[in-house]
Amino acid sequence: MAGQPATGIEESPTLPDPTDDLLSDAAEAPDAHEPAESLGEAVAAASASQAASQAAQLSTMFADTGTLATAIPGYRPRASQLKMAEAVANAIGQNDTVIVEAGTGTGKTFAYLVPAMLWGGKVILSTGTKNLQDQLFLRDIPTVRHALNVPVSVSLLKGRANYVCHYHLERAQANGRLASKQDAAWLRDIGNFAKTTATGDKAELASVPENAPVWQMVTSTRDNCLGSECPNYKECFVMRARKEAQQADVVVVNHHLFFADVVLRDTGMAELLPAANTVIFDEAHQLPETATLFFGETLSTSQLLELARDTVAEGLSHARDAVDWVALGAPLERAARDLRLAFGRDNVRMAMGQIDADPRTAEPFYETLDALEEALSGFVEALESQAERAETLEQCHRRAVELANRLEVWRDDRVAATPAPTAVASGEPAAEGDAETAAPPAPAQSGPDTVRWVEVFSHTVQLHRTPLSIAPIFTRQREGQPRAWVFTSATLSVKGNFAHYAAQLGLNKDQSLTLPSPFDYAKQGLLYVPRDMPPPNSPQFTEAVVEKALPLIEAAGGRTFLLCTTLRAVQKASDMLYDLFAARGINLPLLVQGQASRTELLDRFRQLGNAVLVGSQSFWEGVDVRGEALSLVIIDKLPFAPPDDPVLAARMEVLQKKGLSPFAVHQLPHAVITLKQGAGRLIRSESDRGVLAICDTRLVEKPYGRQIWQSLPPFTRTREAETVVRFLESLRKPADEAGTIATSGAEAGGEGRVDEERVDEGRGGEERGGEERGGEERGGEA
Repeated sequence: MAGQPATGIEESPTLPDPTDDLLSDAAEAPDAHEPAESLGEAVAAASASQAASQAAQLSTMFADTGTLATAIPGYRPRASQLKMAEAVANAIGQNDTVIVEAGTGTGKTFAYLVPAMLWGGKVILSTGTKNLQDQLFLRDIPTVRHALNVPVSVSLLKGRANYVCHYHLERAQANGRLASKQDAAWLRDIGNFAKTTATGDKAELASVPENAPVWQMVTSTRDNCLGSECPNYKECFVMRARKEAQQADVVVVNHHLFFADVVLRDTGMAELLPAANTVIFDEAHQLPETATLFFGETLSTSQLLELARDTVAEGLSHARDAVDWVALGAPLERAARDLRLAFGRDNVRMAMGQIDADPRTAEPFYETLDALEEALSGFVEALESQAERAETLEQCHRRAVELANRLEVWRDDRVAATPAPTAVASGEPAAEGDAETAAPPAPAQSGPDTVRWVEVFSHTVQLHRTPLSIAPIFTRQREGQPRAWVFTSATLSVKGNFAHYAAQLGLNKDQSLTLPSPFDYAKQGLLYVPRDMPPPNSPQFTEAVVEKALPLIEAAGGRTFLLCTTLRAVQKASDMLYDLFAARGINLPLLVQGQASRTELLDRFRQLGNAVLVGSQSFWEGVDVRGEALSLVIIDKLPFAPPDDPVLAARMEVLQKKGLSPFAVHQLPHAVITLKQGAGRLIRSESDRGVLAICDTRLVEKPYGRQIWQSLPPFTRTREAETVVRFLESLRKPADEAGTIATSGAEAGGEGRVDEERVDEGRGGEERGGEERGGEERGGEA
């Protein structure tokens, strides 16, 4: 692989030479005058020889006395890991696509890193989150690079909002307008950090929380970056990171950054992707949702408010006496706020048809939308005459024109949407961080292939246009220069069937493989479905969940995740647990989503060792708690997406028109993959023991239930609370006594065995009561 030699690499066992002349083991190179058939045969023979040679090398590397075992303390060979590495190497050699579902514990990171570093050429490695990015860059990649002893250069690339901006830092320091003394202290810390850091990555400054408001003042957005006109351009951390990424052999990004570039050409990826030989997506189950976010279009009131504020600030700085800047921005700010006030409640998603059907919503919505369009038009006109006074004012004018065009396109369903980059302003509800400060959408086309809808949060309104299928768009993005594409995650299939996942991205479901986990789930854990539960749509359902959960929590001594499908359920369940703990004198720490950031809550959960954490969507995936701190995962109900979600409803309608069952084709597979993520929080190593409790009796009572639990890890199954309590209590005993699963009623033929009724996949209308997820965070991070 090309690249500068990595520094600090110690000597390690010599590898088989990956640069051997593979043609010499096959047929001699054909004469130029030989028939085309002979040439083709020679190429095929060379390809087969290369594959065989690579397979032999991989076997040596992944053996129990091989390269990895020799160089990495505690490494243990796994057959599934080797098989995955061979599949990735084959995809690289053929410039092909492969989808790999690798169960927890397979070691998929090493399985794709080894062939990628040896034969992948220029590699783009995209992950689900910034935390996983950092883990790969700081731990996994250096470990494999040292073991292989290869001169591979590696770069970490994040979205611009992760890097301190010299220009905006100086501006914030000069302004002195900070909300609190704490913000002032954090600003001083950031100022000192900027003088000493080589990267400007805010993740390196632990003293300032990642979600501190002051970061918004000292980082740039796509909208307010001055680019090459910036006086600090030569020292720019963003440009430095992008330059390093262009020169590196392996570039670690995240999904939001990857798709932001595909759409916006504004992340530094524009120069990277054409040069890439291999693209690897880890946590690839997130791609359909992330791609949908970016291949659509979004306009938010927060963007308009930020535009007005930036314009006023720049006007006062560069042309104070030219115009009354506060008065210029006031109508736009007022109109943006009035649009939010047109909706009486927050955390709601509404299709345009839903709005039009309710006069109490439609009338104020369209009135305030008209006023907003008029205010934005007036703002553009007023700013045009002042734009030439400063580059920053010219930039504000360009932003205003762009937003005005986007609003016009969104409103007129007859106008074809043009590729219009956008970025949701900082402060927008998002999962963690931002994607070029948030959710930038892109070139969806107007008409029957998209759905227009409105999302209301506590302080902002987002106007969306979302494609009903991203497969054609993503397929076009993958066309062009031949390269290898690898998609991997622990949760991509339904009982080994990849049809749902592949269809969403336009992939070939047959280019896939499922690799089992090495864990002995039948001995390590129980799957428990309680009896006598009310229906999931019952008002008493959450109370019943807590009642069933309490004796399990006590038996486990805390060490519990209670995962809910809605924020409303999180609040209700946590309130009940607070009261019950107090009434019964249960002295267990209770952590609740929203009390602190996800990272802080997880750190406290691990440190406490006996805590109960109540959370929603944010904790269903990407959470790794190993060892005794977590022994019980309780899931309140099957995670079916609410059928009244605007995008889902539109997609269901399309499927119905094709004569397909929306439930069987879309809702059920989506719920299975999501549930597998939640279930995957429990067993994270060979020594972990615990209980997965799913309080939704549809898992047993509905015909489709069997298809769901057969997609889960093969835990021993039971419906008897006493069996679960005994097992959890045994885990608190010394190691030689712990972990023996009482199998009464849980083994084959036992009363507690989940009913193996034949699945009728065609029974679509079973799910119509899906509860709305209560404004669960959307978007993501770059």
